[in-house]
Amino acid sequence: QVQLVESGGGLVQPGGSLRLSCASSRNIFTISAMGWYRQAPGKQRQLVASVNAFGETTYTDSVRGRFTISRNSAKNTLELQMNSLKPEDTAIYFCNADLAPYGRDSYWGQGTQVTVSS
Repeated sequence: QVQLVESGGGLVQPGGSLRLSCASSRNIFTISAMGWYRQAPGKQRQLVASVNAFGETTYTDSVRGRFTISRNSAKNTLELQMNSLKPEDTAIYFCNADLAPYGRDSYWGQGTQVTVSS
């Protein structure tokens, strides 16, 4: 069992930056894998970035080089630093935690809206 709460979303201009944070009720370093997903209108939920228990990170091609996922031990949060934002980054961003391998025992936060517009 784990509760996840996202924060940090908002409205930014193209080229701007935003930092999302996911607070977890469970020690994030005990979690098998965590990630950020996003869902834009009319589209399926998409994996943006993830980090596993070994600290290995993955990124979808469209955000690689612009976004950085990290775990903050002091705050027990999962972070997503987003730079050089584009309108196509507009979506609801969800924090995910898998408490078991292979996507088993998966939990989700409520989501936070990110809107990139001039």
